[in-house]
Amino acid sequence: MTDRPTVLQDGPDVLLAVQVQPRASRNQLVAHPPENFTIRLTAPPVEGAANTACCAFLAELLGLAKSRVVLARGETSRHKSLRIRNADAGAILARLRSAASPQR
Repeated sequence: MTDRPTVLQDGPDVLLAVQVQPRASRNQLVAHPPENFTIRLTAPPVEGAANTACCAFLAELLGLAKSRVVLARGETSRHKSLRIRNADAGAILARLRSAASPQR
């Protein structure tokens, strides 16, 4: 996937690099060893629907308010960087690991 860190503390915020797969059969977080994640979404990649669904799905998965998860980079790309406001990188990574399905 990528050589840069998946989860990075950026001051009080966390930057999360993920790959997004739109038009999937269901919403799902998939782990790729060692520390990479794919977010599969049922939303189509049109008019920002997948971006909105990505932020909402991740917020729900992490138990955060939707307003705390915003798209930082990759509006038209499958590789996205999400900013999670006022969060701890270690806690976010632990939650992602426990919520993710293994790669198939």
